[in-house]
Amino acid sequence: MNEILLISISGEDQPGLTAGIASILAGYSINVLDIGQAVIHATLSMGVLVEVPGDVDSRGMCDAVRNYAHDAGMQARISPVTPASYEHWVQAQGRARYIITLLARKITADQLSRVTAVVWRHGLNIDSINRLSGRIPLGELPALSKACVEFSVRGPLQDSSLFRRDLLEVAGALDVDLAFQEDTMYRRTRRLVVFDMDSTLIEAEVIDELARVAGVGEQVSAITERAMRGELDFSESFRARVALLKGLPETALEQVAGELKVTEGAEHLLSTLRTLGYRTAILSGGFTYFARFLQRRLGIDDIHANELDIADGQVTGRVVGPIVDGARKAQLLRQLAQEQNIDLQQVIAVGDGANDLPMLSIAGLGIAFRAKPLVKQSAEQSISTLGLDAILYLLGLSDRYQKHAVESR
Repeated sequence: MNEILLISISGEDQPGLTAGIASILAGYSINVLDIGQAVIHATLSMGVLVEVPGDVDSRGMCDAVRNYAHDAGMQARISPVTPASYEHWVQAQGRARYIITLLARKITADQLSRVTAVVWRHGLNIDSINRLSGRIPLGELPALSKACVEFSVRGPLQDSSLFRRDLLEVAGALDVDLAFQEDTMYRRTRRLVVFDMDSTLIEAEVIDELARVAGVGEQVSAITERAMRGELDFSESFRARVALLKGLPETALEQVAGELKVTEGAEHLLSTLRTLGYRTAILSGGFTYFARFLQRRLGIDDIHANELDIADGQVTGRVVGPIVDGARKAQLLRQLAQEQNIDLQQVIAVGDGANDLPMLSIAGLGIAFRAKPLVKQSAEQSISTLGLDAILYLLGLSDRYQKHAVESR
């Protein structure tokens, strides 16, 4: 009768260890059922689940593995696995798999403790934990440091909304971000990323900056407050605010554009996406003048925003064409996906305001970025702790692969 054994090897990493163990197993015609290996700070941990045919000298094989490990200064443990236990393990592979991504400026034991406690309470099992961010030096953290750990978990999740809520509570208590996704083929086949512009790709609301230059900042802010209280819809409030810009010199647009600050991580994110072949677009309730400015700077493929009417070198206080509101953003997202023959599950949408929720809700991956509380609670994913390039971690791209993408350009 065939025997199932779990071989565990640990100790200081050195060249040829895996090859040596594999060579011993090959000499005994062993079948490998599963294998995993990791190295943390020059310490190797390897596990091999093997099936030993009934006509093979199992004791001799085990002694050979132990002797090899001993000579290499390693520890070897070999444990029998019952057929029932193995069958239970095999059946588990059909269960849904999920990815939890922890984003912070640094990783602490408290964060890991609280996240894994939520996983345990909901009856999920952690299959693997991987660090996606680069190694952090000792001492004071570098400016705008990034830290990311990805958990791969598996099991029957009884209540995904409750699980998300529990993760959100942990994230809020620890000032970190926790993303939760089902691990499907779409996670690795995204092809289109669409962005809001104001307070997403740039750290400003352009209409407020224009109002400041025009000397009507307080009036515009008052209209914005009414819109936030629900007294005006987006289109109505937008037209009212634009009307206050009447008479603003066209040169003021160039002035404001030159002062815009691009959001942390935006340039790295866009350059990496471009290298990897993603198509990108701006879907903005702002103005095309500034969207074109960002398009040139960041290499964005498509832009859709509001056309500010200008005559005789001055802003007329009107907008040309339909206003890009929340419904229009969702419509444009669908249109872009259709034109590129891309499934909506392959689309990523990023925004911060309530008018972004329609497009966030239909995209395969909708991300509320440094968003208002209501938007953050409504979107499936949110990022508030790090910059825009943290989105690359949600795609499973480690710093090492990101660096390779940059160097290959």
